[in-house]
Amino acid sequence: MNSQPEVNKKEGFQSSFGLLAAAVGSAVGLGNIWRFPYITGLYGGGAFLVVYLICVAIIGIPVMTAEFIIGREGQKDAIGSYKKLAPKSKWYISGVLGVAAAFLILAFYGVVAGWTLEYIVSAAANRFAGMDASQVENYFLEFISDPIRPIMWLVVFMAITAYIVAAGIEKGIEKFAKILVPLLLFIIIILDIKAVTLPGGNMGLEFLFKPDFSKLTREGVLAALGHAFFSLSLGMGIMITYGAYIQKEEKLGKTALKVSIADTLIALLAGIAIFPVVFAFGIAPNSGAGLVFITLPNIFGQMPGGYFFSIMFFALLALAALTSTISLLEAVVAYVIKRFDMKRVKATIITATLIIVLGIFASLSNGSLSGFTLHGYNLFDFLDNVTADFFLPISAFISSIFVGWRLDKKIVENQLTNNGTYQVKYIKVLSFLFRIISPAAILIVFLSGIYQRWA
Repeated sequence: MNSQPEVNKKEGFQSSFGLLAAAVGSAVGLGNIWRFPYITGLYGGGAFLVVYLICVAIIGIPVMTAEFIIGREGQKDAIGSYKKLAPKSKWYISGVLGVAAAFLILAFYGVVAGWTLEYIVSAAANRFAGMDASQVENYFLEFISDPIRPIMWLVVFMAITAYIVAAGIEKGIEKFAKILVPLLLFIIIILDIKAVTLPGGNMGLEFLFKPDFSKLTREGVLAALGHAFFSLSLGMGIMITYGAYIQKEEKLGKTALKVSIADTLIALLAGIAIFPVVFAFGIAPNSGAGLVFITLPNIFGQMPGGYFFSIMFFALLALAALTSTISLLEAVVAYVIKRFDMKRVKATIITATLIIVLGIFASLSNGSLSGFTLHGYNLFDFLDNVTADFFLPISAFISSIFVGWRLDKKIVENQLTNNGTYQVKYIKVLSFLFRIISPAAILIVFLSGIYQRWA
């Protein structure tokens, strides 16, 4: 097996930390900042955490490991790796779904990422000072429905993302991940220190961590399953693509474990930064995305040091979004490079431009194009729901089944043991998860998503 991917033989992660930072950056996104802490408190705090960690163990780590195996053995993009490992078969449909999902997700996710830049500027200009809750809400609604400003920020954010991806793996993605992820963690810790010192902030910590098994309902278990799956960037072709860049000395199982732990830790730290603030000011914690763009800007104007706190918070959101947009774009660019035998810079520019075009329509669907709907959703929400409910779970389901049932057992063993250079005692357990448990859990996520939004 070659130690460098055929996507570009000179490309690959040059350090374990670089690989970990890139994979963690991909996993950590906007959902970690507001959704995970919220559902943790809603469904029983510490009780939900136990269930969530079990779900990470039975879905997250096995599927991520499976995707790493496919990528490092296949040494190509998400589609090409399947075609190499299972020629003249249809297994590559998983890669097709993954790459398509990355493209579609980035179209609407890039729009939201652009919102964070608007809010950094607004926070720095102190525009929220003196606004009441309704005025902040009106500001948000007027902004996202504006035909110009969200698109402008989308283009800016995608240009930054494209610049990093165009620079390559070592000089672009790895270099910036090693800066952005530690910076993200640093900002979270500063925000945590500020949040927990607020009077009444301890109620926010109780909301997050106090076990309440009476709240751990069937819906809570499904939420844990779903978030464990989506939070780790599974089914998007990202981890297969990154797998092709992993050096042969890296231990795939341990890398997947480290990424999963880091992703969960950062999500919890984000919760510590947000919910003590929310409870200190008597705000309901169930505002969803509105918590970030409506509720918190109003709170920042009322708290000591809120000006600097708000700038740091929206910088945190932008960093979390950027580390994810980088990996999403790379998953598509890697395919374009190989499929069309194209130079990286050209492939990045073309891909980013097409994503921006779709993103423009997604942004306008919150305003002037809101009357155009697909299955009852505007384009923005349709892209979100169709990828989450169909593309990602089906892609990840196929990945798990492929490694568990189709791929030669010797290949799986060689990838996990680095061709026998060290002993792995968990191969049988992991194989059982690949074959039975992970696919079954993903199927539950898939069917619940279909029932909730499409039935």
